[in-house]
Amino acid sequence: MTTKRRFKKSLYGLLALLVSLYLLTQPRWLFTLAAQIKPGALYAANLSDLPAAPQLIALTIDDGPSPATAEMLAVLARYDARATFFNISAHLPGHEAVVRQTVRAGHELGNHLTADEPSIRLTPAAFESDLLAAEQALLPYLEEIDTSLRWLRPGMGFYSAEMVNIAQRHGYQLVLGSVFPYDTHVSSARFAAAFILATVQPGDIIVLHDGDEGRGDRTVITLKKILPILQSRGYRITTVTGLVEAAQGKML
Repeated sequence: MTTKRRFKKSLYGLLALLVSLYLLTQPRWLFTLAAQIKPGALYAANLSDLPAAPQLIALTIDDGPSPATAEMLAVLARYDARATFFNISAHLPGHEAVVRQTVRAGHELGNHLTADEPSIRLTPAAFESDLLAAEQALLPYLEEIDTSLRWLRPGMGFYSAEMVNIAQRHGYQLVLGSVFPYDTHVSSARFAAAFILATVQPGDIIVLHDGDEGRGDRTVITLKKILPILQSRGYRITTVTGLVEAAQGKML
């Protein structure tokens, strides 16, 4: 290989690395573009048009409940933070008490269907059936606060226009997020915390995970690391509903 070809190969390799690192930071324009290409899902909220833009972030936690959920609630309470828990209905048995505790503590429940699987692979009829089955399992936990389920997060995050239509027909809006610290791929709470603290902006929706394979325990550690720092920066951590209502100019 000639010196010139080696130089070009090295240059392309460097450019590929730089592009990968840039995309790893999940710049906000990527989510804006995604929402335009495939409308119907919420990625983040625009707070910049408000007279006094609040330092608000929505925290979402997927795939629970698990034995780690109670400790998550304790950490959130310590920092007066709220979250939207996208629970999987198949994970509810054996964890009924902690789900009730979640609701009573002022957190929000979201629909994350019945199993940890890619929703995009389901037929429209199967997706609708899955949505309704999960809804029936979750609704009893909301009876004492007289509210309904509003947000739906598809399994693995991929969705189609048909899924958006089905969700809307049943009173849901799809929610993805704008800060995903790869906690399902990188088994490091330190990495997740550093990623969130380096990239988060007002209006972001953070995605973390509960569940098995140590994910819930790592999220507990991540929350312990990020919440005091976010609080010191003036951020308030709220639910998806809290963030959306703030963006609409409603009082929290």
